[in-house]
Amino acid sequence: MLLDMPFSGSLQNMKTTLLKSEDYTRSPWKNGGGIFTDIADAHRADSPVKDWDSLLWRFAATPIVAPGAFSYMQGIDRLQMVVGGRGLVLKSPGLEFDEREPFTTVRFTGELDIVTELEAGPVEVVNLMARRGAVEIDLLALREPGDRQLSAGTHLLYAARGDCSIRLGGADFAISHENTLKVELTGASTLALVSGLAVLGSIQILG
Repeated sequence: MLLDMPFSGSLQNMKTTLLKSEDYTRSPWKNGGGIFTDIADAHRADSPVKDWDSLLWRFAATPIVAPGAFSYMQGIDRLQMVVGGRGLVLKSPGLEFDEREPFTTVRFTGELDIVTELEAGPVEVVNLMARRGAVEIDLLALREPGDRQLSAGTHLLYAARGDCSIRLGGADFAISHENTLKVELTGASTLALVSGLAVLGSIQILG
């Protein structure tokens, strides 16, 4: 059974929201070279518009179908992971970020001059981006059943390859392919992958 509501009682420190793939929005890359599938984001509350300047964090998927340059994003830290295909390499002067194997996380800054190499054809990636100094982020693939502790903050569980199921704070959740479970915690909780594969993005607002 999928639970999609704020919890009460012993689970009152947790709120969950199911984000369905048919409700995701689309937006152009900052340099116009491709299209993001926007899954979830947050902007400064005092900003009159939601744009790159007001962005606090963003979780999005995108295909990379041809070699090219990445967008310049001043003040943004980025985490990226291939979830479809293989053979992606990010190259910057004096640096190489190896994403040849899927579900490998790389971290880089938005100011880096990066171009992509596709050694085995197009890939699909997920990106978690955050305002440096305002937000801390982490991104990893959960591939083996087992427990892990989640701290207070926002956590996104994305079913990147087929359906998956998890247990969080004693409650069971089933997440369909390409849907995302958004979890907002005011205290620590225990997450267990029960079946399938999930990509976990974790966000903590600083200050």
